[in-house]
Amino acid sequence: MPFGLPQDILYVALLFALFVVPKVLQRWRLPSAITSLALGAGAGLGFGLFVGDTTIQLLAGFGIVSLFLFAGLEVDFDDLREGRTILAQHVALRVALLAGVAWATTRLFGLAWRPALLVALALLTPSTGFILDSLAAMGLRDRDRFWVKSKAIATEIIALIVLFLVLQSTSIERLVVASLVLIGLIALLPIAFRYFAMTVVPYAPKSEFAFLMMVALVAAIVTRQLGVYYLVGAFIVGIAAQRFRERLPAMASEQMLHAVEVFASVFVPFYFFSAGLHLKREDFGLDAVLVGVVFLATLVPARLLLVAAHRRLALRESAVRSLRVGLSLLPTLVFTLVIAEILRDDFFVPRAVFGGLIIYTLVNTLIPGLALRAQPEFEPHAPELEAELAPLVTYRHPTGQHQAPPATDIEPLR
Repeated sequence: MPFGLPQDILYVALLFALFVVPKVLQRWRLPSAITSLALGAGAGLGFGLFVGDTTIQLLAGFGIVSLFLFAGLEVDFDDLREGRTILAQHVALRVALLAGVAWATTRLFGLAWRPALLVALALLTPSTGFILDSLAAMGLRDRDRFWVKSKAIATEIIALIVLFLVLQSTSIERLVVASLVLIGLIALLPIAFRYFAMTVVPYAPKSEFAFLMMVALVAAIVTRQLGVYYLVGAFIVGIAAQRFRERLPAMASEQMLHAVEVFASVFVPFYFFSAGLHLKREDFGLDAVLVGVVFLATLVPARLLLVAAHRRLALRESAVRSLRVGLSLLPTLVFTLVIAEILRDDFFVPRAVFGGLIIYTLVNTLIPGLALRAQPEFEPHAPELEAELAPLVTYRHPTGQHQAPPATDIEPLR
């Protein structure tokens, strides 16, 4: 064993490192996700610890599944319909930017269209679960939080569809078979939820969380076998549970969201730690740093200006408010890490591209915390404690019942 220590002692030390050290470093506005990633890189590169450890891989799988299940549960189609015009324009602009970045990638790095499109997705897709859990700390108005949430979700839905099509487009046969399997999974989920609601819940109350997590894990494994990673299946289960909430309200209630969030807060650090374990020194040479700087210098301003200009024209917002929304949508951490791993393992992209993506996502994840004085984290909220800290008033919002600051800060949706 490394350092002559038993394996169980190393696991205890790892738990301390993942759940205590990041909290200490938050005072310097360092997100715990990045701390966990750095700890993984240090353990793997510096000491050769936990490399290839199946336990860490299992816990990391729980983390990524719970994170995208949480994102799927947050999908509210009433919200998306409420802002459908603005969201449709936003998605159209993002698709155009995606095509442009993919084309530029083929020219700069000589990649085929499939890996080039994946690189573009990694660079442009906001990490929805990560962003949604950061909203409370971003200092945004209620209306702005509505738009950040809706835009992040709408963009991720399109990104997951594109990811599926790209990864399954090696042949018509594979695309057809994979599409049929995915359609079958989507069709079976409501049946499974209905059967559970009728035959299990009456005799086993409070079993919804365990059932939801198991279904998410099974669906994630199915999509992983299709070659589109765990996140697609978990996200679909979250959406299906949200759509089923009228039949079984507990399946997508606030309590369920909080339970999934708590579960994710335990296992997500293992995902980032595992991602750090897979990094290598040769991934971060001078060429990778140069590529990362180019990505940051071009795409961060482009993404900010695109959001700000669109909102200025469509909603007549001030530049400051539009930029705050754009800053909140910057982090791409989870999506970039997932796609970078796919690019490295399945498409064998140059190390400079892989390393550049990692540098890009680490920096863009830090920007909102510094610019908005927020600390993007993935940890459970305690609304009842927040309510004690500042008086809140309740008002009727077109998308439902919300808690908001005093009325002077409230603007109606346009």
